[in-house]
Amino acid sequence: MDWTALTKIPHHDGCGCNAAPGRLSEILARTGAAIAGLSLALCAGAAQAQDSQAQAQAPADRFDGKPFWELVIGPFAVHFSNESEHKHVFLLGIERNLPGAPEWSYADATIWGFSAFRNSFGQSSAYAYYGFRWDNLFGSPKWYAKISGGVIYGYKGQYEDKVPFNHDGFGLGIIPAIGYRVTPNDAVQIGTLGTAGLIFTYNRRF
Repeated sequence: MDWTALTKIPHHDGCGCNAAPGRLSEILARTGAAIAGLSLALCAGAAQAQDSQAQAQAPADRFDGKPFWELVIGPFAVHFSNESEHKHVFLLGIERNLPGAPEWSYADATIWGFSAFRNSFGQSSAYAYYGFRWDNLFGSPKWYAKISGGVIYGYKGQYEDKVPFNHDGFGLGIIPAIGYRVTPNDAVQIGTLGTAGLIFTYNRRF
């Protein structure tokens, strides 16, 4: 028996057998390109998501344990008494927050600042102060407390007795406050005005 005859495969140019390997290579190439494109798209999406997350966290990280300035705007105050002499109160101030404080204060930061305001009797006034800030009030990072003390100027004439130790318009003031951070940059705050009332402020960190 001629075994060599069994190993001979007839060759037909028209059957398309020679074209099959080329077609398969084309399919594989297109599939590889599609997979590569999908992989690049997924990687780009993941990178974009990480960038967005980093940008969202950046404001909080920016102020964590670092000094910052705070713009303070007080649009109004509420008085405990209804004296007819009371006028609309408006305050504009700037405050510096520095990490760290004396050990005896148990505070998280030291503050100092200056505010210009129209007092309850329509007089132009100012407050220069120094104090402390306590974070994580009520166990929440959004709540904080402050206390400041300093020199108040502006209560003159018949209103001198409205501020303790007032002499020629210069007196002393102590203002406790409590605040809530709506965002890492923005907060709302309520401060006491001695026994006279409360002042509401918007605070913007930068």
